Amino acid sequence: MNLENGKKRIVVKIGTSTLTHKTGKTNIARIAKIASVLSDLKNEGHQIILVSSGAIAVGMSRMRITQKPKTAKELQAAAAVGQCELMFLYDRLFSEYDVVVSQLLLTFDELENPKSRAHLIDTFNQLLEYDCLPIINENDSVSVDELFNGDNDYLSATVAVFTDADLLIMFTDTDGLYDGNPAENPDAQLIEYVPEIDDKIKRIAGGASSKGTGGFITKINAAELAVNSGIPVVITNGERPTDIYGILKGKNVGTYFEARKND
Repeated sequence: MNLENGKKRIVVKIGTSTLTHKTGKTNIARIAKIASVLSDLKNEGHQIILVSSGAIAVGMSRMRITQKPKTAKELQAAAAVGQCELMFLYDRLFSEYDVVVSQLLLTFDELENPKSRAHLIDTFNQLLEYDCLPIINENDSVSVDELFNGDNDYLSATVAVFTDADLLIMFTDTDGLYDGNPAENPDAQLIEYVPEIDDKIKRIAGGASSKGTGGFITKINAAELAVNSGIPVVITNGERPTDIYGILKGKNVGTYFEARKND
């Protein structure tokens, strides 16, 4: 895969673990680097759509809550506070590179409804035509689909599909998919290339380690949705946002999932 030539539409999904320190507080330096890289990609001519988790964690930090809430109403309240903080931070950091950001808070009910889905597609296309950078999260204040499982993984794939993206990049807290759990097995090897997501890959992912809400299997399920729609996927470590440059040059970065050829 080489996406260097020509204007490409790229969906980048950033998980909570990428946006926060181990303390649970916001990793401002990393978000700043992400803003720098994505802004530079826009300058290269690419269209960028950002799917960002992290609202709950940022809200907890803002309200000085040290233990993650367990009830839906507590999580939704934290998300309501955190979403404001997160978008303020994104707006400020992207503004340094003269990039206009926009916010879309979605629910799967809206995505599954043909009429609202069509309106969303029109909105995305118009924002991109205006050279804006859409930032998407699930509307956690009114929806609970992603509160307990998924960390926006499936949402990112769904967005990639209905915006007809050329590539989905999912940042997480590991270098990609391993053939074993690297936290338990030091000899576990990174799987750099997955030509097809089959039962074997799903079994491996079921035992993989990830600090995200749903673990690695949710990322594989999301990747499956994208590749079955003809969109390649890369899952890689969010600690190195500049790895995107290598991905676009076709270098082995993280785990690359081959898109299925449409008949």
